[in-house]
Amino acid sequence: MTTKTTQKDTEAVEFPTFDATKASEQFRAFAEKGAEQTKEVYARLKAGAEDAQKAFEATFESAKTAGNEFTSKSIAALREGAEANLAHLEALAGARSLADVIELQSTFLRKRMEVAADQMKEFQANSQKSAEVLAKPMKDAFEKAVKELRIA
Repeated sequence: MTTKTTQKDTEAVEFPTFDATKASEQFRAFAEKGAEQTKEVYARLKAGAEDAQKAFEATFESAKTAGNEFTSKSIAALREGAEANLAHLEALAGARSLADVIELQSTFLRKRMEVAADQMKEFQANSQKSAEVLAKPMKDAFEKAVKELRIA
């Protein structure tokens, strides 16, 4: 099998020409667009990192404040307990009979249980409030990041 090629066949085939100026313009435009997108992503990441840092700082400051508050309340509770115990010992020392001792002891224990229950409620309320305050900066930063992701 031999193939005949005529002058007419070779004339019909056209090869596209390569224009280097158009290619370099397209490459430059592509590179500029990529650089612009990279700058935008960097700016978003930087803003996100700054927001996270501010949230951590606010959280640590809140934790410090909450810790100081718990320490103060704990010391006050211990002081109150110590004063109540000393007053109770003085009352027991002045008791005249076993019936007086039993009555003083039962009254003292009832009051201490009421005080302990009140203190536990107060500590629980403060713990809940502190947990909310501690979580707020991170929660806000997370919500802001999610909102920005939806926009982008």
